[in-house]
Amino acid sequence: MITWASGGQASVVSFEERRVVARSTVPAAPGTPLVGAVEGGGELGLKVKSCRRDGDAWVIEGRPFNLTRELRDRLSGVAREA
Repeated sequence: MITWASGGQASVVSFEERRVVARSTVPAAPGTPLVGAVEGGGELGLKVKSCRRDGDAWVIEGRPFNLTRELRDRLSGVAREA
């Protein structure tokens, strides 16, 4: 679970080296840099590429930035479990 600094929460749907897809409770405009605290520790920075409505959530796709190797490994594991 990610808690955005600007408000709202999200869960990681898929994670690749240069692409993150997350289901969020709040939208974000393309080009927006989102930063959020990741459950269990760490911070995810995401440069938003697209955002679309999907039922009661927003699907945000973007490019991650400022990831530590540890967080990258954890996000890869979470995305595989989803």
